[in-house]
Amino acid sequence: MHKLIFIFTTFLINVCCYANTERTTNLGDSISIYLNPNTGNDQNIGSKEFPLKTLPEAAKRINKMIGSGEIQVILSEGTYGLNETATFNPTNWKFEHEKRLIIRSEITPNHPDWNPSKMSIIISTMPFKVELDKAKNITGGSNYGIEINTSFVTIQGLRILGEPVHEKPKEGVLVRNYPIVWEGKNLTDLKITQCLFLGNRFALPNHLGILANGSKLEVDHCVFYGVKDAVVMWNSISSNSSFHHNLVLNIYGAAVWTWSTSSDFNFYNNVIYNANFFWVLDKEEKYAYKISNSMLIGFNQFVNKGGGPQDFGIPANKSKLIYQSDFIIKKEGKLAIEEDQTNRYYLQLKPGTFGTKYNAGLFYK
Repeated sequence: MHKLIFIFTTFLINVCCYANTERTTNLGDSISIYLNPNTGNDQNIGSKEFPLKTLPEAAKRINKMIGSGEIQVILSEGTYGLNETATFNPTNWKFEHEKRLIIRSEITPNHPDWNPSKMSIIISTMPFKVELDKAKNITGGSNYGIEINTSFVTIQGLRILGEPVHEKPKEGVLVRNYPIVWEGKNLTDLKITQCLFLGNRFALPNHLGILANGSKLEVDHCVFYGVKDAVVMWNSISSNSSFHHNLVLNIYGAAVWTWSTSSDFNFYNNVIYNANFFWVLDKEEKYAYKISNSMLIGFNQFVNKGGGPQDFGIPANKSKLIYQSDFIIKKEGKLAIEEDQTNRYYLQLKPGTFGTKYNAGLFYK
């Protein structure tokens, strides 16, 4: 009897708290929403004791909130399958630089208890939106994993996969998943840090890690392994943006696409290894970009312009990439990548080997 009373009381508390999250008003305090893919339930309140199960549900809760202040979405270790896009569009909530929306793993890479298995894994499993050309012929399909429609956001410590799909079913048709998309008008300040973007072009294509439309994009201390493209800045002018301390390894597309990026783009302390293309400019080649203290080892094409989802454009003017002797370029070469899954440096450069002086990878130094 006492057990039944306890269960019923817990249920009532959970329901009441859930109702309160639907109309949350906040005047500046931090809010934390917890997720657990194994023990969570989307009818829960989202506390550490009663976590949610899915990221789309966390996004829906936040989108209904009214107020301002920091919100943290904290993901415990495990695999989060997205059967729909997790769209964060909190139109009645105000973030600012110091009071952000933070989406992160519960244990991030610099924590002493961290190891690669602690990373929260994001994988898309949703249907694709069919795309047609002007003649109504199918040219492919696409979907978004995490869609951010707001400013002042940090994404930290996640292992981000694509979607298991046959990427190119026939000539002229491309099916792809965009794991992180930053989309909207007049957006600013998105930081993506300590994330592992992982793909396999045959079994689990990761078409494009980050598709960004806004200013002050900062991508740092991330690893892009086996993806097609790492980051594309497009549509609206991306000013005051940076890409630094990243490892881009074994990619079959390009490391950086600066379609809409202004000339103040800051590219430094990056290691690019075994890339199909290094850089893709906008088709007009409007701006030149400075590269500093970085390394490019093994590539097919240095810089192209134009292109799109199905191609990489045409060769561009190499002088649009400006660098000095602190940028090491080798057409061919080998780097030592750690492949032991139990090692903290899994899918990063082995400590003490060629290239580690740039401090590129998941760990802050």
